[in-house]
Amino acid sequence: MADDRPNPSGEDALIARYFRPLATDPGAFGLLDDAAAVDARGEDIVVTTDAVVEGVHYLEGDPPDTIARKALRVNLSDLAAKGATPAGFVLTLALSGAETSWLTEFARGLGEDVKLFGCPLLGGDTVSTPGPAMVSITAFGRAPKGTMVHRSGAAPGDRIMVTGAIGDATLGLDILKGGATAAAMAGDPAARDHLISRYRVPQPRNALALPVRDHASAAMDVSDGLAGDLAKLCAASGVSAVIDAPRIPISDAARAVLARGAAGIERLVSGGDDYELLCAVPEARVESFAEAARLAGVALTAIGRVIAGTGAPRFLGADGAEIALKRLSYSHF
Repeated sequence: MADDRPNPSGEDALIARYFRPLATDPGAFGLLDDAAAVDARGEDIVVTTDAVVEGVHYLEGDPPDTIARKALRVNLSDLAAKGATPAGFVLTLALSGAETSWLTEFARGLGEDVKLFGCPLLGGDTVSTPGPAMVSITAFGRAPKGTMVHRSGAAPGDRIMVTGAIGDATLGLDILKGGATAAAMAGDPAARDHLISRYRVPQPRNALALPVRDHASAAMDVSDGLAGDLAKLCAASGVSAVIDAPRIPISDAARAVLARGAAGIERLVSGGDDYELLCAVPEARVESFAEAARLAGVALTAIGRVIAGTGAPRFLGADGAEIALKRLSYSHF
């Protein structure tokens, strides 16, 4: 991890103590060089990057280990959507301080996920900042040449399928911010904990990376909201879609929030931070894809169909009427 602090010995000690144990790939050179070497093994190297910023992607006071997990997992989610298996990552930390207790817990959480997902640290940088803390990760994955799954490629007749449950994370954030969901779920600590956990610690669907590569005509992960990300996939593919809103998978906790009137379906499909997979799958491959998901232990639901046209995807209610969505997704700007 490169040095641009005035006290390189202090940074070297920080790297050696907290991060060198995570650099298990031979190409990381023990974090003693200025660069790493990723062995392509005759495959394509798939590259993705995401940053998490204090006050935007996590809250001040969030447990450090969950911040580390989220920073890595949002990148792993992108690799899964591309049909790529993890090869490693580089890390940039911008911190206002270097508290031992914070770094210990951050490195512990990151190290556990390095092992869990087989994605070693390859290098990076540490810098100081007077502003909010930021964790930026660039992750590398491998896929056989020419097989990465793109956003483009969806065709009329393809089924729209999503993993897991949609909307939990935005409700978890609302609880942490003391919003309507917090009041509605005050008497249900288990549901509150579930929703908060889904915001703080995404569950990337890397177990489905190979089935996505084998079955999906187009795919991406749901990071900014199902409605907005589906619109992006359709735009890239030059198509549109019709979604049966009652079929969108939601958790029991989210269902309880809806029943108590603290949020509506628009909040769930536009809130972001789900990090589930969104796939367009040709009809002939739907059954085998569903079986692969079942064997991987990942919930998978067909929620609609790709149609010809270039209009925005339509979400239909139980009565068949279109649901008017004022907002499609979270936006940084």
